[in-house]
Amino acid sequence: MTLKMNRRGFLNTAMATGTLTFLGAAGLRAQEGGTLRFGLSAYPPSFDMWASTGTAAGTVKLMIHRGLTSYDPQGVLRGELAESWEVDDAGVWTFKLRDATFHDGKPVTSADVKYTIEKVGAEDSTAFRRAQMASITNIETPDEKTIKLTTAEPIAVVPDWFAHYHMPILQEGSEATSTVGAGPFKFDSLERGVSVKVTAYDGYYKEGEPKVDGIEAIVYSDENLRVAALEAGDVDIIEYVPWAAMERIEENDALTLNTVPGPFMYLTFNGTKAPFDNPLVRKAIGHAIKREDVVAAAFYNHGAPLSHLPLDESSSFYNEDLADGWDYDPEKAKALLAEAGYPDGFSCTMLSTAQYGMHQSTAEVAQAYLMMIGINVTLDLPDWSTRVQKGNEGQYDIAVMGTSADMNDPDGLTTIMDGSAKPSFVRSFGIEVPAVTEALNKGRVTFEQAERKKIYHDMEAAAIEQSPCVFLCSRAQGYAMASTVTGFSNLPGQLTFYSGVTLEETAKG
Repeated sequence: MTLKMNRRGFLNTAMATGTLTFLGAAGLRAQEGGTLRFGLSAYPPSFDMWASTGTAAGTVKLMIHRGLTSYDPQGVLRGELAESWEVDDAGVWTFKLRDATFHDGKPVTSADVKYTIEKVGAEDSTAFRRAQMASITNIETPDEKTIKLTTAEPIAVVPDWFAHYHMPILQEGSEATSTVGAGPFKFDSLERGVSVKVTAYDGYYKEGEPKVDGIEAIVYSDENLRVAALEAGDVDIIEYVPWAAMERIEENDALTLNTVPGPFMYLTFNGTKAPFDNPLVRKAIGHAIKREDVVAAAFYNHGAPLSHLPLDESSSFYNEDLADGWDYDPEKAKALLAEAGYPDGFSCTMLSTAQYGMHQSTAEVAQAYLMMIGINVTLDLPDWSTRVQKGNEGQYDIAVMGTSADMNDPDGLTTIMDGSAKPSFVRSFGIEVPAVTEALNKGRVTFEQAERKKIYHDMEAAAIEQSPCVFLCSRAQGYAMASTVTGFSNLPGQLTFYSGVTLEETAKG
């Protein structure tokens, strides 16, 4: 018989401890009228538009900037700055730009696209999409509205690369921190650590959008204060609805809750330090944690255990034979530790954050279960910005991470699984598994579906065996808003964090 423990019961039993950090602007009111007030979960760690700095920062980027493509509310790829694209038999992609302007009135041209790709793909670039842009071997701009991209090999997912909110097109010659975009809103002002204001851009290329005069993104780092601000009417919409509050919001007729499954929690490792350079140790950790208790403790059962790669059962790439790759088996975990030379376990530090309850609770569950196999874990729970910095710099032993894939195709896992890329807090530090990297590269250049399925099956098998990271559970991801707010969509599956793109369609009602 399997016992299902609730959140309170688990945390009391485990006796895990943590310190909650309060940041933000509780109770701060924005102006009324045509301004939509958006409750952000964190202040953007930086305004580097091409860097990976979290979803809250991505939402702000989506207010100001646009890429060549994006996704519609149903998750279907659509054109943005590009109105059309096609690929020829040689694998050369041609994008045609629409008539769009930046906020200073200058037209968006192929020169801006070329500049963006070259800057992101430069050798010294720290951009999130550097590896993808660096794989573009030739850029042609036959006219101001046409750009042709040649890659070393034909690549099937090039249009998806340009849909990511960390891949906006910036003006030729501008810095990565430029807030002059081609999106629906113009940057207005900021109060560091507290809020960011944007106003509607009347030259936006979509007629009748945006629907509001402006947005004030107000930071409520503490999730309980964020919910309280929505309930009190201090904000119109919030991101990262805490799972403990979901039922309460659903029962409130004045509010609307919009959730989708897709994002996931996982553990990353610092492969430059023993014993995490040993795949046996990493795999042991994968078998040591009872995932049902992560779902109960961190998400109030609004999620599901995940002991394989985050490929949903509905996906054609789901591999049933690998579904229990990291099944809960403490005896197997102990045997793997002994085989790796650590029969008595070891001590280490686990990086997480107290700013998001799901991160802290996941860390507390993992800490308790790892202690049961002899791994003594000390938690490090800084604010989110510090957690991002430590992750990028490898200042940890094990780390808790939560995110979604870049898209619903398995290639969207590249940023998490490809250890050959430059360091990023979203993936393990200093761990490269050639079989995984090679499979990702091969799948990307393969257009035939059956062959791609076999490639990604082999990738998942290698990932489970080598455990460059260990997945724990999927979670429901929610936005909540006043019932009078219309037009905002929570994009499906792995695309939920792209939902800020629909702020152009959002109205206060």
